[in-house]
This record gives sequence, structure tokens and C-alpha cells, in this order.
Amino acid sequence: MNLWIAGLMFPALFLQVFQGMPVAFALILPAFLAGWYAFGPMVFDQMYGALYGAATNHILSAIPMFVLMGALLERSGIAARLFRTMQLWLGGLPGGLAIATIAMAATFAAAAGVVGAVEIMVGLMAIPAMKRFRYNNSLIAGTICAGGSLGTMIPPSVVAVVYASLAQVPVGELFAAMLFPGLLMTTLFVGYILIATTLKPELGPRADDEDMRRPLGEKISITMRGLVPMMLLIIAVLGSLMKGIASPTEAAALGAAAAAVLCIFYRQFNWDVFSGALRITVRITAMIMLIVAGGTMFTGAFAANGGAKLVHMLTSDLGLGSTGTIILFLGIVFLLGFVLDWTANVLICVPLFLPFIVATGLDPLWFGVMVIVVIQTSYLTPPLASSIFYLLSIAPKDMTYGQVCRGVMPFVLAQLLTLLIVALFPAIATWLPQQVSGF
Repeated sequence: MNLWIAGLMFPALFLQVFQGMPVAFALILPAFLAGWYAFGPMVFDQMYGALYGAATNHILSAIPMFVLMGALLERSGIAARLFRTMQLWLGGLPGGLAIATIAMAATFAAAAGVVGAVEIMVGLMAIPAMKRFRYNNSLIAGTICAGGSLGTMIPPSVVAVVYASLAQVPVGELFAAMLFPGLLMTTLFVGYILIATTLKPELGPRADDEDMRRPLGEKISITMRGLVPMMLLIIAVLGSLMKGIASPTEAAALGAAAAAVLCIFYRQFNWDVFSGALRITVRITAMIMLIVAGGTMFTGAFAANGGAKLVHMLTSDLGLGSTGTIILFLGIVFLLGFVLDWTANVLICVPLFLPFIVATGLDPLWFGVMVIVVIQTSYLTPPLASSIFYLLSIAPKDMTYGQVCRGVMPFVLAQLLTLLIVALFPAIATWLPQQVSGF
């Protein structure tokens, strides 16, 4: 055991990430070197054990099906129907198209669970619609980035699946814990848009065209076809998980099958859609699982060299108490979110921090919700926010980096307010899991 070796693992990780090495390999290399110091030639067996454990984890096996579900919905045109439905009902409000974008993103996030897919899909549909009615570029950018980030917070979230596997908590209960905070955050996003566009109508003028002046009967018919099937899919997946009727993998497979049925129902199912969805699924799943294996190797080597003792010494020397320790842990998660993929962030932080959280008698579900909110906030916070660069990859030429940064900041404040409310009132995250587990 050598605390110096454990302490040097993080600088080595960050140095490789800053040099452009893929995160998975940036995790594996220092893990191998530190593991050699702790285990000698047996390090190969230890590394293989981490790889085998990641490949056979029954909770993580849900990830491919959740990704496939989102990929099918993304490529089949279902999202476009959903956005049109939201526009019909919300477009006439102040900032109505921005509100429709948030509503559509929240709904699609509940079906896709993958952040980048949600943001790019929402952006490709919402930017032309909002530009058509001369929406302010900063509001457009902030709305799309914030809506896309809901893929982290609204279940079923792949981030939550990975956290649940590490924290050994039921996935259904974690999804239940995230539900009210996710709805609270979405409400705060919508509230900001309404207030800002009411005070300054030029930010987001009311949309008015022939499509939005359709008779009520036509609007209801479009809603029944565009929104209701998606809501039934979400209820089936989350309901089966929260009630314990299905395991995470079974619920994810149900969602993927239902997404395929929706594609057939909308006459969008063909070989190109299916093969494209499979390619996306394989690519994203392989990326996540390799990072999971690398993160498991990293945390194992860190612990073998006294990493847990090092963290305990640091927290004890600071004398922060339970509240201060939670703030410190969340601050570290936030800072790591600037340089690391969310998967690596969760895999490094949760195994290190969770034993201290459990030892103080705090609810790991409550802590997990706060960790996920912080990861989502770091995903949105300039200057290194992943969501900003996702948006700039599809943004029109007249949308600048500065406009995007200014646009996301009110939504970052809304996320921080959500975090504060969940921290002060833990029942927002813990009440629903207690009700679900009591059935």
C-alpha cells in the first residue's frame, strides 16, 4: 500500500485526458501501473476480473436495450411527431416554442435516456422553428442545451443505471427518486422561459401560423397519435421497473420492443432504420462498457494502494462534518465533470465516496440524485460544457459561442436551485421510492 501511488493516479489520468487520449484508456493505463505496484504480475488477473465483472453485471446489461429504444425512436421520425404535438398546444404562449422544446426534450429524455442523442435530435427540429419566429439566439441555445441535459435527470437514465450498479441500490427505486427532482427542474426551466419572454417579448415572440390555428378536434387527433403512444411506452417501462414487475434488463427490452412496435405503427420501420439503430447501439454500448471496465480497474487499483485511507485522511483533516463532506464530494464531482465523461465520473467518485455517505447514515438514493444533478449541471456549465459543443456542431453560423454561454447560465442556476431544494428537503427524492418499495 502506497498513498503516493494512489495520489498520483489522478494527475496521471487528467494529463492523459488533456492530451486527447480516450477516457477509457486514460483510466486503464494508470490503473495498470498502480496495480502492478500493488499486485505485481497478478495485476493481469485483477484487470481481467474487472473486465469480466463489467461484462457480466446484470444491471448494466440493461444499457444496450435502453440505448436501442432511444435509437429507434430517434431514427423513426417519432420525435418529429412529438415536437409537432407540443408546438400545437404551447406555441401560442410567450416563448411558446422554447417551452414546447423543453416539454418535447423531457418526454423524449424519458424514452431515450442518452444525453447527446436527445440534444442533437431536439436541436435539429427546434432551431429552424424558433429561428423562423425570430427567437433570440441565446434563448434558443440555452433552451436546447438545457432540454438535452434532461436526458441525465429524467428516468430511464443510463447514468442512473450505472450509479445503481455501483451503489447496489434497486434501479427502479433510483428512477423513482429521480422523478420528482426531474419534474421540478423541468418546471423551473419552463418558469424561467415564461418570465423572461413575458418581461421581454422580443426574446421569444408568440408563434402564430395556420398549423397552430387548427380546430380543436384536429389537435386532439394529432395529440392522440403523436403523444399518447409515447407516454404509454414510458409508463410501461418505468411502471414495470418501479413496481418490481420486471428487472432492469426486462424493462429495457420491453421498451425496445415497444419502440419497434411504434415504428411499425407509424410506418417508419425499415431496414435502414433498424440497422442504423443497431449500429448506434453497438457503438454507444461498447464505449460505455469499456469506460466501465476502465473505471473499475482504476478504482480497484486506487483502493489497493490505500485510496480509501487517503480520502478518509483528507476529509478527517479538513474537519468538515457530514454536511461539509457532502458539499466537498459534490464539488469534486462537479469539477471532474469538466474533464471526464459522465461514465468515468460516476465510476471514480461513487465507489470512493459512497462508503463515507453510508457510514454517516445518509440515504444513498438521496445522495445519488444529488450526484446526478451535479453531473447534469457540469454538463451544462461553461466554459467546457459538453452540451455547448454538441449544440455548436449543429448550430447556424450566426449563433456564437458567447451567445450559447449566456443562454445556458439561467438554466444552470435553475439546476443549482433544484440541487439546493433536494438537499434541504430530502423527501423530494426519498418519498416516492419508499412508497414504491412498500407495495
